[in-house]
Amino acid sequence: MAAPEIPAKQKAVVYDHPGTVSTKVVGLDVPEPGTGEVLINLTHSGVCHSDFSIMTNSGFPHPTQPGQVGGHEGVGKVVKLGAGTESSNLKIGDRVGIKWVSSACGHCQPCQASADGLCFNQKVSGYYTPGTFQQYTLGPANYVTPIPDGLDSAEAAPLLCAGVTVYSALKRSNARPGQWVIISGAGGGLGHIAVQLASRGMGLRVIGIDHGSKEELVKESGAEQFVDITQFPRDDEGAALTKHVHSLADGLGAHAAIVCTAANAAYAQALPLLRFNGTLVCVGLPENDPQAIATAFPSVMIGKQWTITGSAVGSRREAIETMEFAARGVIKVHYRMEKMDALTDVFKEMEEGKLQGRVVLDLSE
Repeated sequence: MAAPEIPAKQKAVVYDHPGTVSTKVVGLDVPEPGTGEVLINLTHSGVCHSDFSIMTNSGFPHPTQPGQVGGHEGVGKVVKLGAGTESSNLKIGDRVGIKWVSSACGHCQPCQASADGLCFNQKVSGYYTPGTFQQYTLGPANYVTPIPDGLDSAEAAPLLCAGVTVYSALKRSNARPGQWVIISGAGGGLGHIAVQLASRGMGLRVIGIDHGSKEELVKESGAEQFVDITQFPRDDEGAALTKHVHSLADGLGAHAAIVCTAANAAYAQALPLLRFNGTLVCVGLPENDPQAIATAFPSVMIGKQWTITGSAVGSRREAIETMEFAARGVIKVHYRMEKMDALTDVFKEMEEGKLQGRVVLDLSE
């Protein structure tokens, strides 16, 4: 395929006033691929809660710099190959994706242990590295994610973070087919994908927990049971919620719980919902002052033999497997499309907790 014409300038969305909910569309130079890199003409980018956290300087160790291009769920076509990319087998016109970890070294201990999402030398897309809220970006030829033929680019974009993250979390839960798994935040961007992967892809029985307004989406995604969290009092230390969820899961509780929401209260609520030998997987990153999981008393942990584990963003291999699930129709992302100049309003929706599913930016204009 002949190389397409590449402009000198491009449109991008930057965080113009980090610490506040504010973005701005600007013009930037189109970068030139270096050794081992490819230039990608991005057409779509998902919008993630982590982007919101980076923009508002909440939950990350270093303050975001003004002018940072955000985003880490980008899909587009390779339009130029840098030197030394021959071994990647990439060619002009191939569709690829950029993930949260946009670059991993491949040599450190996490990389050697197939945990490249924890690479000691990683670059994070949209955080001190130009992200995917722009029309052109660079990616390592040996680390971009191939997008299967037949999978729509807009649908693929959110899977590069939300999809691979919850897939990895479900695997870390060690739940087996036929067992009960709770998805906390089941109607959110990560949650509704987790419900689909768990129920349709991994043979698990799902109890979705979220606000009552999200019940239809959660059940459409494959949840066997839905729990409206607003119907349970907070002043009884979760006793009513625990009793109800246990009654839904054989009277014993769930085998695993995946917390996708960024709320400390959700973690405190989730642990007692487990049965003996149950596993709580921490995915959502709570904001503001850090808090321990309030219900993680050693005596109960010992008596129930509970496990608490964290799960980051998944590996390159898990990203490819997630795309394969989507290409087979197991996952169908609930999303709406917006233009680049609508991003500030999208983040305001996110801040108010009104967003269902995901938003994907159309980067073509």
